[in-house]
Amino acid sequence: MDQTMEMQKQPVKKVQDSKTEQVYVVRSRHINPQGRLFGGCLMQWIDEIAAIVGRRHSGKLVTTAAIDNLHFKAGAYQDDMVVLIGRVTYVGHTSMEVRVDTYVEDYQGMRKSINRAYLVMVAVDENGSPSAVPKLMLESEAEREEWAGGQKRNELRRQRRKEGY
Repeated sequence: MDQTMEMQKQPVKKVQDSKTEQVYVVRSRHINPQGRLFGGCLMQWIDEIAAIVGRRHSGKLVTTAAIDNLHFKAGAYQDDMVVLIGRVTYVGHTSMEVRVDTYVEDYQGMRKSINRAYLVMVAVDENGSPSAVPKLMLESEAEREEWAGGQKRNELRRQRRKEGY
């Protein structure tokens, strides 16, 4: 079978198919010496949700290839409810860019953004080798804009690899 026929048979998934939301309550074990959520703990939660999103999209095990951007906007404190929402924004042949937005949610359900991260997840087969992922169906203007941003970020990552970053 030629490569064109194989690509045409490749499944297509929607952003909503793998979108994931996870809620945590910040406990004393999550707090740093300054009384805020430890950044490393939040990074772990972000990586976990990105892996779940990547696994749902690809239907395979995934590994983190890069954390492209991790922007801390505000802190979270003990007993805060922290909400993480992950979604696929861009896909290559074996990789997926996943955006994870993190919020603190108050008792009325209002959310305040505290972090945004972009991660690159790679689907792997049972031998740990990169494996093809489904294409992404873009259904809204926001999804198309995020895809365009993902293309730019992907090109920047390629350029950085060439430069030895």
